[in-house]
Amino acid sequence: MLYQHQAWCMMLYLSRFGIQCAARPPPPKCAAYLSALLPASCITRRAHASLRTRARAYGTVQQSAEEVESSIRPPVDAPYFPIYYNDVYEVDLPPGHRFPMGKYRKVREAVQSKVGSLTEEEKRRVHCEFHVSPLATKDQLITTHDVHYVHRYLTGDMTQLENRNIGFPWSPQGVNRTLSSVGGTVAAACAAWEEYLCRHEYLNGMKTQQNADVQPWFLNEKNKHLCWAAHVAGGTHHAFKDYGEGFCIFSDIAVAANVLLQRYSPSAEHDKYSLAIRRILIIDLDVHQGNGNAALFENEDRVQTFSMHCSGNYFSKKEASDLDVELPIGCDDGTYLSTLQHWLKRIEQHQFDGESLDVEQDDSYGSGKRKQFDLIFFQSGVDIHRADRLGRLDITQAGISKRNKIVFDFAHRMECPLVISMGGGYPNSGGWKPIIDAHAGVYWEAHQYLSKKH
Repeated sequence: MLYQHQAWCMMLYLSRFGIQCAARPPPPKCAAYLSALLPASCITRRAHASLRTRARAYGTVQQSAEEVESSIRPPVDAPYFPIYYNDVYEVDLPPGHRFPMGKYRKVREAVQSKVGSLTEEEKRRVHCEFHVSPLATKDQLITTHDVHYVHRYLTGDMTQLENRNIGFPWSPQGVNRTLSSVGGTVAAACAAWEEYLCRHEYLNGMKTQQNADVQPWFLNEKNKHLCWAAHVAGGTHHAFKDYGEGFCIFSDIAVAANVLLQRYSPSAEHDKYSLAIRRILIIDLDVHQGNGNAALFENEDRVQTFSMHCSGNYFSKKEASDLDVELPIGCDDGTYLSTLQHWLKRIEQHQFDGESLDVEQDDSYGSGKRKQFDLIFFQSGVDIHRADRLGRLDITQAGISKRNKIVFDFAHRMECPLVISMGGGYPNSGGWKPIIDAHAGVYWEAHQYLSKKH
């Protein structure tokens, strides 16, 4: 039965490229879930079309002359990095409002310009496309948030005090922006995970199916996990189950994590074929604690929350993440980077099925055996920048770039998909450029990191 399942998965994968194998076995009963891994409202059909597009690079699907002339086709096994953005949903805030709504378009345009300026050969190294963020559905939101809170926000039935605590006046424009802020992260997570599953199933089938029509050079093992995705928005980590604060209404990362856990929860079938998501890690490097996510996953062992933030920058009650690391006011690059490296190494060595990770434990704790995560979220706030209006740290742009690489290296060692969201970044009176450059750097550096891995 296992052999039949893997053969079916492999041939299903190849069929997306228009390749017909010599003998196609009947679908096993256990493969029924493959057609329903993600609903049509998510990213499934777009991902399948994308896979077919990449197959054309090898000539396995007939390519028109027009396509040859007008497009650059990355190899099928090129790292995967779709980028979602929601700046099409504009919100008119009151004059003088302190939230930098315009940064989202500026960041997206900066990243898109850099990717667009690459040579044809450079573009072929990473499969990177830009997509408008879809709107999150109510069903997705209530995987995480109270159904009455969701309904009241969507219908404009929030109190003045609630809106003041969030930091935005309610408006229909704001509803669409909020839904896209969540929906883009959900779509990014779904896209990264489904691409990973496609590669995983194909490679597993290759190991058991010996068929002359199967071309072994479609994918190679070392690139299987290089399925990343990003959202030039989100990172709304101050949203709680039934209220919001700090410019956060719903938690995009929490909703995306819960949607994945709901769709890919362990079952007899998923466990047997390694399709279940068993553990997710949230790395939150905003200058503020990810207090909302800490509370939302307080009793959920399948999601581990790690927040490294400034000790002097709490604006509401401190919550307990699975791991909280506080940095002193004025912390510089050296202290910041060594601290981050230390705790990511501890996470890498920790046995999560045993004791909890405690900051007070001795540095020698752990057996050194790495416990693999299935997917990592990176809240990449840049309000740690020394030029940030609300941050109280002294981190340079070079320091932020080194921070990003440390996270990318960690995800690469964990051999699992990475989903990047935006987070905080607040320009001061000196201008927007340092913050825009820092935000754009996260996405561009991720793209370049993947480019060097192919």
